[in-house]
Amino acid sequence: MIVLALAAGVLAAHPLGNFTVNHYDGLVAAPHELRIDHVEDLAEIPAAQAMPGLDADHDGRPSHGELAAWAGGACARAASSLRVAVDGRPVTATVASAAASAPSGQAGLPTLRLECRITAPAGPGTVSFRAGGDGRIGWREITARGDRMTLAASGVPGSSRSRRLTAYPADLLASPPDQRSATLDVRAGGPPLAAPAQGAGPGTLLPRGADGLTRRFTSLVARHDLTPGFAALAFLVALLLGALHALAPGHGKTIMAAHAIGDGRRRTRDVLALGLTVTLTHTAGVLALGLLVTTGALLAPEALFPWLGAAGGVLVTAAGALLLRRALRNRHHTHGHGHGHGHGHGPARSRRGGVVLMGLAGGMVPSPSAVVVLVGGAAIGRAWFGVVLVLAYGLGLAAALTAVGLLVAGSARALARRIPAMRPRLPSAMMPIGTSATVVVLGLGLTLRSLVL
Repeated sequence: MIVLALAAGVLAAHPLGNFTVNHYDGLVAAPHELRIDHVEDLAEIPAAQAMPGLDADHDGRPSHGELAAWAGGACARAASSLRVAVDGRPVTATVASAAASAPSGQAGLPTLRLECRITAPAGPGTVSFRAGGDGRIGWREITARGDRMTLAASGVPGSSRSRRLTAYPADLLASPPDQRSATLDVRAGGPPLAAPAQGAGPGTLLPRGADGLTRRFTSLVARHDLTPGFAALAFLVALLLGALHALAPGHGKTIMAAHAIGDGRRRTRDVLALGLTVTLTHTAGVLALGLLVTTGALLAPEALFPWLGAAGGVLVTAAGALLLRRALRNRHHTHGHGHGHGHGHGPARSRRGGVVLMGLAGGMVPSPSAVVVLVGGAAIGRAWFGVVLVLAYGLGLAAALTAVGLLVAGSARALARRIPAMRPRLPSAMMPIGTSATVVVLGLGLTLRSLVL
């Protein structure tokens, strides 16, 4: 039974991530008017944020009447946000028709698709168009064609690469287009535009740009007939998927390895503390972000991720600095003394402080799929089940990262014992200095990447 649920998760998907709002504006220059085919594709999280204002009877399922009412207001807002001018003279865009649908997405959550037919008075001349901006990340595409008019220049393609947000090209998912304006040189005369063969939207659920493990994780919470057996199996599967997801590229394994490979007693305890801190921080972050999303207190939660990533990089840099200071103190102490008695708990406190900072950094950026699971559980009245799955996922993530740290630390010690000839060439005090400096460099890189990209 759980295998069927996991297989179903492969189908329920949104291509550009769970936080995106994607836009398409198809411009058609016709005699006396500019026709605008405005389409919006809202992924699971923005759709969940729109649902309280859409679902008037609060039954969790948008009806045709509710979708129609929401579409009218949403298209009116979209038309008012557009900026159209003919030869520099602003003109007003008005809504001709509005429609909406709610295709199924991940974790049992609906997505939303909005289609608006908008017109603005226009004719031959220079027609400028600028789409409205709400600050949400996502695909933004504009096309332009002529209907009994000729476009001498437009600067945008004549056909949609995403087929009106129904088939996103896989090679563009990593860097989607961000076209927000167009200037058309419209001249009178030309062939009539053939009527496009367009449906009301995607006939099947869209494929996701995310990995299969993410899709299977989010599918666990979508089951409505929850039984104790399925809940137990779902917990174990979430644990396993979290561990497998941690082995994918990223997740701070390089920093974990650089820290664990350094010399020092009680390294195993440090690695375990690091894994526990990652789990607690990640779970708390998912719960906080999920609460903000479900209550509508945060309009654009995706805007937080770059700042959280930058904050994580700062914490990693601070952790590396603490470890580097400890390593330098130990090196001076070794050079100044030949005895081995202890000198207080300052180095231990410094080491633990660095471990905690790296653990906070490792779990600071919540997994978007975990947020979707939490919101999906709340949407079907089982927020507790979403919390349980998020906790299991975080435990699996931390267990895998801890295993990596222990494996690297053990391998480094075994290598040093088996190759004694390395010891004179590599002083014992140099390894912690080198690895701590590596952590600092990696932290600075994480910070810059989060702020620039």
